[in-house]
Amino acid sequence: MLKSMTGFGRAEQTVADKTFLVEIKALNGKQFELQLKLPPLLRPYEFEIRNTLQEYLVRGTIDCYVIIKQNGTTKPVTINTDLIKAYYNQIQQVAEELHIDTNSVLSSLLRLPEIVSPTMEVLDENDFKNFNAVLIQALEQLNKHRNEEGVSLEKDLIKRIAMIKEQEEAILQLEPNRKIRIQQEIHTLLKEHVGKENIDNNRMEQELIYYMEKIDIHEEQIRLRQHCEYFADVINGPEVGKGKKLSFILQEIGREINTTGSKAYDAQIQKCVVKMKDELEKAKEQVLNVL
Repeated sequence: MLKSMTGFGRAEQTVADKTFLVEIKALNGKQFELQLKLPPLLRPYEFEIRNTLQEYLVRGTIDCYVIIKQNGTTKPVTINTDLIKAYYNQIQQVAEELHIDTNSVLSSLLRLPEIVSPTMEVLDENDFKNFNAVLIQALEQLNKHRNEEGVSLEKDLIKRIAMIKEQEEAILQLEPNRKIRIQQEIHTLLKEHVGKENIDNNRMEQELIYYMEKIDIHEEQIRLRQHCEYFADVINGPEVGKGKKLSFILQEIGREINTTGSKAYDAQIQKCVVKMKDELEKAKEQVLNVL
């Protein structure tokens, strides 16, 4: 079964005096690209959190946003006394020169940058375990969305490949008449420009064999059929990350379709080739979303 790279997961839980909120959004991407926004309480655990995200999500462009709310507790702060004294001394000096009252200056000083800052805390191991459980919930919800979207992707890709195989079978039916028609056209051209009596039949037969081998598309059709079957096998396979492999197979399918088109010299076969290319491009767009 296929899994999409896009999805969204959200989990929130209150444990004791803390509320943990995790939101994760995943979009398609060639590699694992993570934008992680953590509160200071979780900074020491950043490496472990990143590993967990990569383990669950494997690939894609990931945005992870974490909030920790401390409920009903006083959040300790630190006042930079040295800095506030330096500010006050300078303000006092200017106030004396300008004869300004400084009685209410303290409230303004406390709002200046870096005067008051929260005391740095770190979650203990027990709190981190509680947070990690919430993180896993959000990841499981996101993966559930990925699985659901993967079902739609799988149906669409199977349909595209089936359409390509249908056109390949149509080409197989057209191929015998194509060879006969090309031989007849060559004979007609030679009679018109060289004359029937001037044609060396032995040489003509050798050249025809060489030319027909050069434009033969039998091998391309066999390889195209094999690539389509392999594509279906990979979709039904047990591995998780199939997007890159499916993309490579589509490239090989495209190569055989293009070669068939360049050798065809037949209007009906060219129509089949155009239809196959159309289905192939649609499949390539969908594979970009496959994990």
